Amino acid sequence: EILDGIIVSDKNGENIGESKIAAKKSISQVCVSRITMAAPGMTILPFFMERFDKTPFMKRFPFLGAPIQTFLVGMFLVVMTPAACALFPQKSSLSVDKLEPELQEIITKKYDKSIDKVYFNKGL
Repeated sequence: EILDGIIVSDKNGENIGESKIAAKKSISQVCVSRITMAAPGMTILPFFMERFDKTPFMKRFPFLGAPIQTFLVGMFLVVMTPAACALFPQKSSLSVDKLEPELQEIITKKYDKSIDKVYFNKGL
């Protein structure tokens, strides 16, 4: 995507061209979403388990540590996946003046400056 660009379209969904700048924005949004999705399980859970391991229950049943951690990570993901996906819209937009000069030229010739934004699929 970074090398070839992603398809950008007008508000009606008509393809205009491919943009590497839109691809970079898309990839950065997906990275932020995925980090947001995984962060609670990787940051909160170790502190919780460190304290939970010292309880009488865990001293009596130490073999339950891995299943409990797996369950809790799953619960974090159940909650955080929709929240992280909702951080950015699926159909993102980018101002025409932030696009590559070649693509700006194509848009100016085709639309005569009647559009100021292009849209692209962010991906997951």
